[in-house]
Amino acid sequence: MKIEQLTPVAVWKNFHALTQVPRPSGHLEKIQAFLLQWGKDAGIETWQDEAGNILMRKPATAGLEGRKGLVLQAHMDMVPQKTADSPHDFLTDPIPAYIDGDWVKTHGTTLGADDGMGVAAIMAIMEDKTLKHGPLEALITADEETGMFGAFGLKPGELQGKVLLNLDSETEGELYIGCAGGVDVTATMQYLEIEPLDNRKAYKVTLSGLRGGHSGLEICEGRANANKLMGRFMREAVLRFNAGLAEWKGGNMRNAIPRDAHVIITVPVRAKSKLLKLAEECQTLWNDEFATIESGITLTVEPATMPESEAPEEIRDNLINAILACQDGVMRYIPTIPDTVETSSNFSIVEIGEGEATFSLLVRSSNDSMKMYQAISIKSCFDMAGMKVKFSGSYSGWQPNVDSPLLAAMKKAYRDLFGTDAKVMVVHAGLECGIIGAANEGMDMISFGPTLLSPHSPDERVFIPSIPKFYDLIRHVVEEGVK
Repeated sequence: MKIEQLTPVAVWKNFHALTQVPRPSGHLEKIQAFLLQWGKDAGIETWQDEAGNILMRKPATAGLEGRKGLVLQAHMDMVPQKTADSPHDFLTDPIPAYIDGDWVKTHGTTLGADDGMGVAAIMAIMEDKTLKHGPLEALITADEETGMFGAFGLKPGELQGKVLLNLDSETEGELYIGCAGGVDVTATMQYLEIEPLDNRKAYKVTLSGLRGGHSGLEICEGRANANKLMGRFMREAVLRFNAGLAEWKGGNMRNAIPRDAHVIITVPVRAKSKLLKLAEECQTLWNDEFATIESGITLTVEPATMPESEAPEEIRDNLINAILACQDGVMRYIPTIPDTVETSSNFSIVEIGEGEATFSLLVRSSNDSMKMYQAISIKSCFDMAGMKVKFSGSYSGWQPNVDSPLLAAMKKAYRDLFGTDAKVMVVHAGLECGIIGAANEGMDMISFGPTLLSPHSPDERVFIPSIPKFYDLIRHVVEEGVK
């Protein structure tokens, strides 16, 4: 069976169409053009705003004009993560999705079900001429994964509806009424490089095979961070044979747990066997330490072209120490909800070389004061290393409203449709609801979605049996409306 033949066909055919259009964050021209043309072909009022968002609007069914306007919302971009051996080009290639039992997966890359399934469901609803509904709008935001830029750029008054369904959660049967806020922390340094010492050889050391994953949803699982592990290797390499550091690249997305990294180092000519032994020791140790969480961590060493320059010893040591000292992972759980993460940080990107160093982290918290405390703690660590630190893209968490009329309607709809109660949750991930709500005072919002596993990693997959329930719930709320 082909993906576009799965049930409900209305959703899966649109999802398949989305997989054929490149849409990595930061490169959305093709998907924006696709959605604009799709809306035109479907006879739906469709436009693009100044922030790059795609909006759609359908008038109410005759006689239902008095209902509250309903907004369906998802984001168009996807996280471009792939395995080290994947030849995939996210700027040009379609996603080769396939069916594997009860799951839709892909080969060596992210699937784009986050949030392609939400966009596909919106398309299915908007093109359905059999639904009876009140005023209906769609908001498909730009660059959610890199900083929620589309949501931040949404102008007040662009939307008319007062009820919003965010279709960007990852567990079917859960209704989210709150989320964590976040802030990006970026540390930079410029330095004068020096020539490598005499009688040295250069090697490229590559760390790969880590699971990576979503830095909000999966930060609590204790997955290995490639930048932190590489920091441990580098410390030992410096201590054992004064390894010089010419280059370090680890991670590429602020909201993805980094799954690979590499360094180019110089070591004394006679240190090759010691270097290989250290790499073997680290690989064995880390696979043992993360045995129940990770599998197949690899650390490989290969000859490299001798660099013309590298970091001075003091700079090298300061940067390595900062990487090792900086907090990464869960910092605190919500005191009143002990099984839910409150505050965390993800040491997402390290770039060192050619006289510049850049570190990027994403701090998340559902508590604004703890968010800034964590960010300032990280800044203090990098300050001591002589780096310049800035905060950007700060947004507050979405505060829960347990008395929401939409929540009451959704809980009733779920019970009526499926004979069981949905779980009401607060998620330790960034959703656009709080930002959109700030631009649309009084908007009632909820977030839900189908079951996805390991978004933001090449292990991303979507559970096929969850899609009919997800779509039926959307249809039910669209047809019944919210009082």
